[in-house]
Amino acid sequence: MFDTKKFGGYLSRLRKGADMTQTELADRLNVTRQAVSRYEHGESFPDVSILVLIADIFHVSLDALISSGEPTRGESAILAGAAGENELPASACVEDVVSLAPYLKPSVLSKLSAGLAKQGIDLSNIVSLAEYLEDESVIAMLEGTRFDTLDPELLKRLMPFLDARSKSILFQKILDGEMDYHFLLPMLLYTDGLYSQIEAAVVEGALPWDALEMIRQAGREVWERRRKNGEL
Repeated sequence: MFDTKKFGGYLSRLRKGADMTQTELADRLNVTRQAVSRYEHGESFPDVSILVLIADIFHVSLDALISSGEPTRGESAILAGAAGENELPASACVEDVVSLAPYLKPSVLSKLSAGLAKQGIDLSNIVSLAEYLEDESVIAMLEGTRFDTLDPELLKRLMPFLDARSKSILFQKILDGEMDYHFLLPMLLYTDGLYSQIEAAVVEGALPWDALEMIRQAGREVWERRRKNGEL
């Protein structure tokens, strides 16, 4: 896994070797001194466009900068591709993409996720990537995902990052029998109008009556809990 602290240590040595202050480097990179400090402490990682500037300033190769963080081969290929030195790997390993997601622009991640969607990706990895991806990329990945690793807690983590279309895809998978109707519970809190959709689906025979009773029981339990806590 790419180590931002090792990268930061290398950057710090480059700066000191050039007899340059953090402020001077920040001015040349058009960032704040605090940003440079965070880079050197491994608390954040510069955008790939800034990586190119750093390489130019210190007369080192982009590969040397990337390698200082001891990336995997896949991570190295992704970072080099994001910086424009190589093509983004079409068959990037999902573990490498998840590892680098916090450091890559959504546009770069969208290109990588297109390849992951074609490969098929389990929901746990979509959860890891959802906060960094654009909505369309999440939708594409959901449409081709495997749901064999799905559990209610995982779905709770995913729901806040989904748009209306993504939520409708999940609801349709429940109607089609690809997901158990018990997953309606974690969806309720984040999906407007879902209760009425469930009622309609039950009336039409797309969902069992047990699904509606489950939702009603959950509502009664919430009401009772709020009453005991003096919220009503």
